Amino acid sequence: MPLTLLSAVTLLGLVNPTPVFHRASKQVFALGAANRPTNVHDGVGAGCDTYKTYSGDGSASSGWPDMAQWVSFGDMFVANQNLMRASCVNLGPGNGPDNSDEEIEQIWDAVQSASTQTNVDHRFILAILLQESSGCVRVRTTDNGVPNPGLMQAHDGGFSCNTNGNIQTPCPASEIDGMVLDGVAGTLSGDGLAGILNQVGGEDARAYYRAARQYNTGSIAEDGNLDEGGYSTDCYASDIANRLTGWVWAESGCSH
Repeated sequence: MPLTLLSAVTLLGLVNPTPVFHRASKQVFALGAANRPTNVHDGVGAGCDTYKTYSGDGSASSGWPDMAQWVSFGDMFVANQNLMRASCVNLGPGNGPDNSDEEIEQIWDAVQSASTQTNVDHRFILAILLQESSGCVRVRTTDNGVPNPGLMQAHDGGFSCNTNGNIQTPCPASEIDGMVLDGVAGTLSGDGLAGILNQVGGEDARAYYRAARQYNTGSIAEDGNLDEGGYSTDCYASDIANRLTGWVWAESGCSH
């Protein structure tokens, strides 16, 4: 795809993303049928690159941003381009060379395709992807008893461009598509974002924040507090809320 990233934001938003069907697990967010990934101008613009620490149950009454405060997908993607360009080296040794522009463009395609197939908001998919891997297509697999490979660090996922230290450069489009779809549609042994959204219920911003907490931790505290991460990242849901409202580089005041 010879498009520049900036032209991709303008042009790809005018056409339907081409779904890539290659997973045995096909979870779909039942309440997300109204999502329209073809609309890349679906938010309040670029938002503000600031960080606010959120706590509580993810509700607007607890101070969390509602969906009307989320940035647009196109602006969010553009704002994070430079982060994705330097993500692999910034993650440290073992994560391979930084992304090429072509690989970053393929992340756009993969997110759009996964959103189309699963009804999960493309902005939420991108926020989780950035949280899990900073968008590095060659990110290492984490393993705490179950391997979590790829851009979404998917539960026992089947796609990676960094398998046991064997790094693929460039990372093929099929691997990037698979890494994203594993995290959204789920794998044969673990739920993706779509399945988790079905479990937590609702279609408002709070449902997405609760799903973020469960994606990271595997569960939500009995009292509903989303800043209780146990052995995982306490600030995970707060980070996601901030990414969805424009956070990229600003210093986080949240204690992870």
